[in-house]
Amino acid sequence: MIAKSDVPINERDPEGLKEDGTAYRVLVVDDSMFIAKQLGQIFTSEGFELAGTAADGAQGVERYREMYPNIDLVTMDITMPVMDGVTALEKILEFDKNAVVIMVSALGKEDVVKKSLLMGAKSYIVKPLDRRKVLERVVSILKR
Repeated sequence: MIAKSDVPINERDPEGLKEDGTAYRVLVVDDSMFIAKQLGQIFTSEGFELAGTAADGAQGVERYREMYPNIDLVTMDITMPVMDGVTALEKILEFDKNAVVIMVSALGKEDVVKKSLLMGAKSYIVKPLDRRKVLERVVSILKR
């Protein structure tokens, strides 16, 4: 079976568009410039709008508050300086209980991922990033 994300984008609708044709707006929170750039490229290649990036949880919370309510999704790294992703998740959900946050985790962090999901994260993505898995996970959450 061919996944939608394997069909060239000019032969189908991009995954990053809402039913009204506007782009889903994404905030990427990750202290790794490489991961943030990789996620940004995955999203923009599918028509998502990269609304912003943040290098730590504290910046992520601040950016979310600045952009609210014009943000559809946050990808949140778990291990970061200044403020970790779980604390940032908690603060974002205190501010907006309907926030859509997907945690980004390295292998071996299952306990922290489980805690995040119980707190209200909608899903998780495991590093190293797989383009198709990232898109499948994100799209399944946004198009529920």
